[in-house]
Amino acid sequence: QVQLVESGGGLVQAGDSLRLSCAASGRAFSLNFMTWFRQAPGKEREFVGSINWSGTTTSYADSVKGRFTISRDYAKNTVYLQMNSLKPEDTGLYYCRGTTIANSYYWGQGTQVTVSS
Repeated sequence: QVQLVESGGGLVQAGDSLRLSCAASGRAFSLNFMTWFRQAPGKEREFVGSINWSGTTTSYADSVKGRFTISRDYAKNTVYLQMNSLKPEDTGLYYCRGTTIANSYYWGQGTQVTVSS
């Protein structure tokens, strides 16, 4: 089992920055990929970005490319989502998902990001 805990959300103004964290515990050594998703009220959950566990490959949704950066701290088993130049449309509940080598998925509980205009 893998446990994921997100943190770092909050209420900010447009143009501000936030850094979200996703801390993995349990069988974190089995993780192969980490992905950030978000879900706005009344909308489907959408892909934000991903990183492989070695931190060598990242991928981003077009809507956040150039503004968001995913990184990881190997020693802390933690993945970060640095969000700059936030927009009201970035508002939502942000989740991290861990994918193991065996292709099992684990989700965190989510952290709320609200961007006011």
